[in-house]
Amino acid sequence: MVTKKDLMITKHAQDKMSIEGISILQICDAINRGSKFQQTDGLLTKYGYFSVAYKKLNNKYLIKTVFLNR
Repeated sequence: MVTKKDLMITKHAQDKMSIEGISILQICDAINRGSKFQQTDGLLTKYGYFSVAYKKLNNKYLIKTVFLNR
């Protein structure tokens, strides 16, 4: 179960979270419950109306970006 202490969020992702209105808890839910797709450098999870691009580094999750599914 991913919690907010497991996340490392890039500046770009923080900016996008603010713009799109996506919270840290929503990111945790997306990683825990969303559909996951392998990407070139990490994973993409789709959950509800948004997606999260991230990379797993040992026991941490580097959040690269978040965006609305349009």
